[in-house]
Amino acid sequence: MENQDFSIIKKVYVAISADLLHHGHLETIEKARELGEIIIGLLTDKAIASYKRLPFLTYDQRKIIAENIKGVKEVIPQNTLDYTDNLRQLRPHYVVHGDDWKTGIQSSTREKVIKVLEEWGGQLIEVPRIQDVSSDQLNKALREIGTTPEIRKRTLKRLLEAKPVVRFLEAHNGITGLIVEKTSVVKEGGVKEFDGIWISSLTDSTAKGKPDIGVIDLTSRLETVSQILESTTKPLILDADNGGEIEHFAFMVRSLERLGVSAVIIEDKVGLKRNSLLGTDVVQIQDEISNFSEKISRGKKSQVTDDFMIIARIESLILKKGIYEALLRARAYIEAGADAIMIHSKEKDARELIEFCKEYSNFPHKVPLVVVPTTYNHLTEKQLEEIGANIIIYANHLIRSAYPAMVKTAKSILENERSLEADEFCLPIKEILDLIPERK
Repeated sequence: MENQDFSIIKKVYVAISADLLHHGHLETIEKARELGEIIIGLLTDKAIASYKRLPFLTYDQRKIIAENIKGVKEVIPQNTLDYTDNLRQLRPHYVVHGDDWKTGIQSSTREKVIKVLEEWGGQLIEVPRIQDVSSDQLNKALREIGTTPEIRKRTLKRLLEAKPVVRFLEAHNGITGLIVEKTSVVKEGGVKEFDGIWISSLTDSTAKGKPDIGVIDLTSRLETVSQILESTTKPLILDADNGGEIEHFAFMVRSLERLGVSAVIIEDKVGLKRNSLLGTDVVQIQDEISNFSEKISRGKKSQVTDDFMIIARIESLILKKGIYEALLRARAYIEAGADAIMIHSKEKDARELIEFCKEYSNFPHKVPLVVVPTTYNHLTEKQLEEIGANIIIYANHLIRSAYPAMVKTAKSILENERSLEADEFCLPIKEILDLIPERK
């Protein structure tokens, strides 16, 4: 072990996110200030998103906060949850942290910090963390308060910068929006949750008892959007079919942007809307490249901010036109201003999709790639990430899972001539009331 020279001014390293500071954090920093000069390792969006939800504030906003904390000499980025690189570069005398990381997600990080500090005789100082407050509690309180259209709208782009792949799940009303908002699991040293909400034309139509042929007008679609926005805080992507006429699409973009929607996906088809998974079994006509490119371009010009995204959905694989025609369209749509490309396929083996992704990865200029693994659902998120996917949309699973459960409940009531036996399929009333608490 190489001993540290303790005759010089002591260097104290404190890693924080500075997103939601509370008195527990300030007590930790006060202890660090007693030990020497504080260097803040400010966790980047990428570091935070690797184990929990994206912070409310951007890195630059959080850096301003950290720089203005009393006793802080310097603020540097910490790019991972692992402290090792920063510690070996700085060789601090002390690392100061709350004592709440001895168990749970960060326990392995703590063990590594202790081991690295031993290389030069550094020391970990742990401050007892007050139990009546936590960042998780504050995050929960903020989610209950809600968000603003501006904050929500820009979150998708922040997620794409912070995470290698983001996952969206379909919602078709306020309650399913809450499921996407609140569902999480602890896995592989972190909290996994859905990054955002997908409003599908198919599921929105189905929930309203209508066929998926574009019969639901924009006003009705926006009513669903508003219900979900009211009960959630996560970014939202809307499936807008082909976006309508070019002139109409420009107005749609303005409306969605004003509401706080993060992105709209439009497909390069014309005529009566038919679900893509029907493939060539029904008549589906693909738009001319020049016309669809103009639609993208007009939509981009109508935007008020740079936060909103227009995603171009390519139907070439659905219509059996092959990957090279799809690649030709991808290049044209990117040139027209598309913020992302969605490549659609209904083939279960996904070979054609994988080949497209491989060729797409060689584009000198590319934008994020969106996939919807409804039919090729044997591929894991990691596998989809490896072939270049940036956004994964689970497009219709909540409504597909809800329908069988509701039919089972209805049949049970008919068969038993009472609802007692159906209770096993139902959420208790108390849990329903807790799910959507009254706002004070």
